[in-house]
Amino acid sequence: MTKKKKPTIAIQGIATSFHEVAAMQYFQKPIQTIECLTFHALCESLKNGESDFAVMAIENSIAGSILPNYFLLQEYHFSIIGEVYLPIHMHLLALPGVRLSEIKTIESHPMAIRQCSDYLYKLNGVQIMESEDTALSARKVKEQKLKTTGAIANEYAAKKFGLQILEKRIETHKKNFTRFLILTRKSKDNIESNKASLCFEVANEVGSLAEALMTFKNNSINLSKIQSIPIIGKPSEYSIHIDVEWRKRKSYDQAIQAVLRQVKNLNILGEYKKAKIEYV
Repeated sequence: MTKKKKPTIAIQGIATSFHEVAAMQYFQKPIQTIECLTFHALCESLKNGESDFAVMAIENSIAGSILPNYFLLQEYHFSIIGEVYLPIHMHLLALPGVRLSEIKTIESHPMAIRQCSDYLYKLNGVQIMESEDTALSARKVKEQKLKTTGAIANEYAAKKFGLQILEKRIETHKKNFTRFLILTRKSKDNIESNKASLCFEVANEVGSLAEALMTFKNNSINLSKIQSIPIIGKPSEYSIHIDVEWRKRKSYDQAIQAVLRQVKNLNILGEYKKAKIEYV
């Protein structure tokens, strides 16, 4: 009997990063992660068939949307098959025995730093450094024995790299979560889908966007997210990204047919099952 192959999942960051935690939460079975230090490398891994799926952060409840990733979604034309809302708890990590007063530098991913801005603002004489990944910052402190450097990361990174937690839950708001998208190269029909991510363009005319959005309202479709992205090379023109939710598939289908006549370049990025937000 042949052993079933683990699905390979491209993640941004290294083991114990929030992307790996999100992947484990979504797939709920043994997986093999492909570590990518940038979102571009993550997309290339999926595009080239090195991974079966990719997990990409798209927004955070404190730091907001990750705009460069919307451009990547447009560039690579992957299909969104699911989403994960992951509670994010940020901790300040350091080598065992190090006191907070000894910390001169704090390092982490830019999004993590933004999520902890209130805490970091109150620190005096501490330099804030950006890195490619939260877990990578934690590993650097451990491997290089940096006694005056702290890392912002999660508790999994603290345990894996043998670091102490100097300060717990330093995120600005305790109900902090990041939304991750699950990407694949080819779309599959999902009979349980009740949410979709779309992008389109509208004419630069009075009411053109409002007209398209009203079509969703008139068909009882909930608009849960809207994000405008500049179109490169076309000043004052934007691509509109929206997330919509429905109770009846027929209503969604009718709305799409109507919107097709109102907008340009409508692209359905994915239809999938809406995820729950559960705070811990």
